[in-house]
Amino acid sequence: MLEPAREAHISQDVDVVIVGAGAAGLAAAHHLTRAGLTTAVLEAAPHVGGRMATDKVDGFRLDRLGRLLSTSYPELRRTPGLDALALRSFSPGVLLHSEGRHHRAYAPLNPRSARGALTVVRALASAPRLPRPAGAATRPGGPPGTSARPVGPLGRPVDQARLGAALARLAATPPETLLSRPELPAGRALSARGFPPRTVDGFLRPLLAALLCDPALTTSSRCADLALHAFATGRLCVPEGGADALPELLAATLPPGTVRTGVHVTAVSTTSVTTRDHGELRCRSLLLATGARAAAGLLPGLRVPAFHPVTVVHHTADEPPLGEPALLLDADRSGPVAHTAVISQVDPTRAPAGRALITSTVLGTPPSAADLDTAVRAQLARLYGTSTRRWELLGVHHDPEAVPAMPPPHDLRRPVRLLAGLYVCGDHRGTSTVQGALRSGRRAARALLTDLGVRPAPLEKPLRTAA
Repeated sequence: MLEPAREAHISQDVDVVIVGAGAAGLAAAHHLTRAGLTTAVLEAAPHVGGRMATDKVDGFRLDRLGRLLSTSYPELRRTPGLDALALRSFSPGVLLHSEGRHHRAYAPLNPRSARGALTVVRALASAPRLPRPAGAATRPGGPPGTSARPVGPLGRPVDQARLGAALARLAATPPETLLSRPELPAGRALSARGFPPRTVDGFLRPLLAALLCDPALTTSSRCADLALHAFATGRLCVPEGGADALPELLAATLPPGTVRTGVHVTAVSTTSVTTRDHGELRCRSLLLATGARAAAGLLPGLRVPAFHPVTVVHHTADEPPLGEPALLLDADRSGPVAHTAVISQVDPTRAPAGRALITSTVLGTPPSAADLDTAVRAQLARLYGTSTRRWELLGVHHDPEAVPAMPPPHDLRRPVRLLAGLYVCGDHRGTSTVQGALRSGRRAARALLTDLGVRPAPLEKPLRTAA
């Protein structure tokens, strides 16, 4: 349970002090407390969750970062306290906007079937055709006197079949096998596997950009394979009520007094932490669960990775510009927005009744603040095929260090044990996803329990997915 630290000193000694109340630290706290250890989670901010934060504005719930989850993430089932987490799923697959049309790309429920391997990706017209841009590629051989059909972002039927078979094989491959594959930058790996440029640029690049926040595809191909595996075996989703629902649920289901917010830690050791305003707290072991830069500030010598900047822009409109809860990707890369969704269609709790909430994500360095909304509105008008002039801007959140970069060679099992009594976890210790953060918390907890000679408590419960 979350508890602000109002007293001048935190005097109770504990087995483990965890610095940082993000997803990784809170997950670790659950694994440790279930094993019988007393734990104190200290958080400098007035709220838990770190980058999984949600602003409440006039009845709207606006995620500051808005990372996508997948129903196939195993750590959502393995993390104690998350069995009550409700997820809101997008429509199967994604919508791709290309040359004035919407195309659907999705994986079948049974990607291992032979038939599914040939139909894992389909291109479907899901919106009225918009005027074709000048110079757009067309399919040769159209009937005389009629316009030729545009070539979709998934390429020709043979390209779609090849892509479908590749995704089906990927879905059937255990993650451990994916981690043993040769490692390249993701963009180079996709090209080396024989995918035509149209398929890479029209589908795989915008999809992986949305999943990894890396539009240049410099991420390790192993991490990209894991992301595609999750896409092919599950549904993209978000926590019901906002991103902060996940860390708040983890905090609320810990023993009362475990989580203390507003506590600034200034120094750490294996047996104690020193705080700015609340004295010293003694412990048997210390787990550092902050972001990479804050961790390096407390433990000089820890590597600070490069980061992918992310900007999230929220608008509201009288009517939803899209009639389904779909994730919409811009295959043409016609503006700063990488992907967008009428998020109130996905999760109605995020907007007041009668209002639509449109959330859009800009990857990389955004335009200047003065030009950002203008550029985003113009692009969203093309993507949704409607005027955006009367949309109201609700909020913009830019984080220059939103997602730790994962270029090759990337160690997905970076050490979480620095020495006996001193451990570190976070999305910078594995994959820079919510799945990676939760898993790093479990890894660190297990390493700590092993050093103390304590047996971890097993747990795996089904996750409830909201309709």
